[in-house]
Order: sequence, then C-alpha cells, then structure tokens
Amino acid sequence: MSHGEQRIFVELGSRRYPIAIGAKTLHQLGALLAETFANTNRRVFIISNPTVAQHYLATAQASIVAAGFNHQAADVALMDDGEQFKSLASFSAIVDHLTSQQVSRDCIIVALGGGVVGDLAGFVAATWQRGVPFVQVPTTLLAQVDSSVGGKTAINHPGGKNLVGAFHQPSAVLIDIATLATLPDREFLAGLAEVIKYGIMADGEFFDWLESNLDAILARDSAALIYAIRRSCEIKADVVAADETEQGVRALLNLGHTFGHAIESYTKYQSWLHGEAVAAGMLMASRLAAQTGHLAVTDCQRIEKLLQKSGLPLTPPASMTADDWIALMSRDKKVKAGKIRFILPTAIGAAVIVDDITQQQLVAIL
Repeated sequence: MSHGEQRIFVELGSRRYPIAIGAKTLHQLGALLAETFANTNRRVFIISNPTVAQHYLATAQASIVAAGFNHQAADVALMDDGEQFKSLASFSAIVDHLTSQQVSRDCIIVALGGGVVGDLAGFVAATWQRGVPFVQVPTTLLAQVDSSVGGKTAINHPGGKNLVGAFHQPSAVLIDIATLATLPDREFLAGLAEVIKYGIMADGEFFDWLESNLDAILARDSAALIYAIRRSCEIKADVVAADETEQGVRALLNLGHTFGHAIESYTKYQSWLHGEAVAAGMLMASRLAAQTGHLAVTDCQRIEKLLQKSGLPLTPPASMTADDWIALMSRDKKVKAGKIRFILPTAIGAAVIVDDITQQQLVAIL
C-alpha cells in the first residue's frame, strides 16, 4: 500500500475486493494487480478512450510492465468518448479486437476511464469467454463514487439506458484523485451530483458536511475530495454488500435516476451528462416527496439549495410533455408489475421505495 493511500473493502465473502483511494497512485496499478492476482504471468488488456488515454495510458502501462506482467501495446482497445458510444456497436468492436488478439480466459481486463468505459469494459469482462476478472481505474468523479463500485455493467439500447448488462464485480478498484485534474468542470459537477445523492439517501451527517465543505470540493481541495470520495464509496460498499443484485435496499441508490434516465433517453444521451440528469431528477423526486407528505418542505429546500450552489442544471428540457415522461419512465428497469417505482427521500439521510404515486400526483410535479 503506497504512502497516503486509503483502503476500504466491498464485503462479498470470497469475492471481497479493495477500493484503494489516494492522490498520484496510478503508478501503483501494477502492484495492485500483482497483489490481487498473485500470478503476473497473465495478459493485461486495457479498455479506455482517446481522451483519457492521452493523459494516463502511459503511466498505467508502465506500472503494469514494472510489476512483471506480460503487456504489449496491442493489449489496448480504445472506444469513442461519450454516453452514446456505450453501445452494442462499441461492445462488438472490442470483442472483435479481443478475438483478433487471441486474448485467452486468463486475461485481466482493466477499465481506465469514466463510467462509460467502466460499464462497457465490465460488460465485456462479464461476457468474454463466459467471464474474466477486471479492475476498475475510474478517472471521473462520477465513476469514482458510483459506477466503478458494485459490479453493475451494461450497455445502452435505443429503447432505454443500461437495458443490456450483467452483475459482474471487479477484483479491485483504484481511485487516483490526481486524474480529476484534467476533468472539465462540467464533468466534475456531474460527479458531485452522485456525491450529494449519498448524503440525501443515506447519511444526514455527510449531507451537513457537504453543505459546510462545498467550496473546498468545488476548489478540488485534495483532502476534501478524498473524504467525499471515501465516504461515498463506504456508503455504496455497505449497500452492495447488503443487496448485491438490487432485490431491495440497493434500489435506493437510484434516487433521482427514474426521472434522470428519462431525461437522458429523451435527449438521446447527447446534451445532458448522466450526473446532470440525476441532479434534476433528485430535485424532482424531492419535490414529489414533499408534495406527497414523505418529506418536510424545509428538507426539500435544503436539497434544492445545495444542488443549486453546486452549479448543476435543475430544470429538465421544457419540451418534455407529461406523456413523454410517463412513456419513458414506464420503460425504466425499476418498473415492477406495471407500476413505476420511485425512490423518494423521507428526510436528509433516508429514502424509501414507493410504487403508489398516482398519475395525478406525478403530473402535478411534471
């Protein structure tokens, strides 16, 4: 473990895995792989995109070689950058690449990038030769606090987001906050939306801390970032350990996502970032909770104020009609027995799953 690195674990019995968090720790990737897999006589295959690769691929490769792994330049596949490329076409192209390179079952796949890379690389790992191990190296705030932890892997379909996927846990997660230095402000704020989500749905004290330390986070202060990321990962790890395949409590992590995914689908994944859509969705869920008596109006106002101060967009596309919303939300993966299920906050630090919202209550919010 390198100096300054912190570790927490996702407790899944024999599949327990570490989340290593630190600053300037990417050069430890090879050592983490060696520690995790014991056998360095395995091929390491990196999936990334050109934007991330130009900054971090060389460091990742050098650390893998230094640790004694069999790594060649050909063992990299780059996918296009953007949510619209988390697609069957991108998946197929990477599988073609693995086939042409004769990558065998004893390989290790490394996802180097944001949530799109992590989700796609994880799905490749889940399905390549019926499943191979993979390691997440998230380079965006959103991926660091959310999508890299918990083993949800997927690609999008024109009919909806993440409709094709599998639960496939990583063998390790390496979070280097230094990778956030090259992250555009808009992407950074999109990740902050997921950090705020953890405070709203699970930890009121963390929400209080975010209110007090928002300026430090926005200034990308290292200590504040490491704490915010660590606490977010701890909450996610606890939820995943309790409900790995989302049969119950894990659905609470989808606070804001039912509305958010509808925004993303409506805009064809091109004009809204995932975290931006979730931010608008969380405010809509909070207002719905306040309107239906689940949440105190004062708590709803605190949520709105923190999201607003974070500089996140909170108004969904004006052209979305109630019919658009209902049609898109009806396709959501959380629909059960034909009912749209909503995750609603009941206080700062608590949330519930609700499936009895009437069309009238919903239309009033929309």
